[in-house]
Amino acid sequence: MMRLRQIALVTPELRPVEQAICDQLGLEVCYRDPGLAHFGLRHGLYAIGDQLLEVVAPKQPGTTAGRFLERRGGEGGYMILLQTDDVEHHKARVENAGMRVVHDGEIKQHGSAIRGIHLHPKDVGGAILSLDQAEPQESWLWAGHDWQYHSLDSVVTDMVAVEIQADDPDAMGARWAKAVGRPVSEGVMALDDAEIRFVQARDGRGDGLAAADLRAKDRARAGEILNLCGFQFRLI
Repeated sequence: MMRLRQIALVTPELRPVEQAICDQLGLEVCYRDPGLAHFGLRHGLYAIGDQLLEVVAPKQPGTTAGRFLERRGGEGGYMILLQTDDVEHHKARVENAGMRVVHDGEIKQHGSAIRGIHLHPKDVGGAILSLDQAEPQESWLWAGHDWQYHSLDSVVTDMVAVEIQADDPDAMGARWAKAVGRPVSEGVMALDDAEIRFVQARDGRGDGLAAADLRAKDRARAGEILNLCGFQFRLI
């Protein structure tokens, strides 16, 4: 199994972006992790069906998110979390392929558990990639225990694709194929519930997570593009 379960965006100021996302995508905050304050970060999580959108903002100098903002010249896509049912297998696979795991974290609470490995950004490119295993599979402790109660579907119902732009999309796709363990054909990697597309960089900002396709509840809204947090949300 390999599902698109969560994406994260980064911004200098959380509140204005959060308000725009909730207003325009019909979402609400489902979780804030108090532990992130120790890393100099503020964030919010917003449920789209059983997938999650996150926005992270640095509140002190020297954070990874802050360095990302400087490197990319502003806000935008930051991280992709894919759900698998055998993270230990994938950890062995990527390490045998010469890719570095820079973080291996786990939470266990009240009969649920989640474990995620982050691959070195320089080995993958475009976004931080996390491969995660949740038990039970429908849970997602990175968003706490009751995020499902805050999942709203008045505007969008699920994420069906994300787009990574690159100066060399073919090379970027090859690195992601190696990292995820799925082939890339004609610039597209098929997941179980979505796809990752690798496209030519077009905004002068170089490599990065640039867009997502969201299924619209109202078909009349298909084709709309919402530009939020330096990121394109396309309603389909």
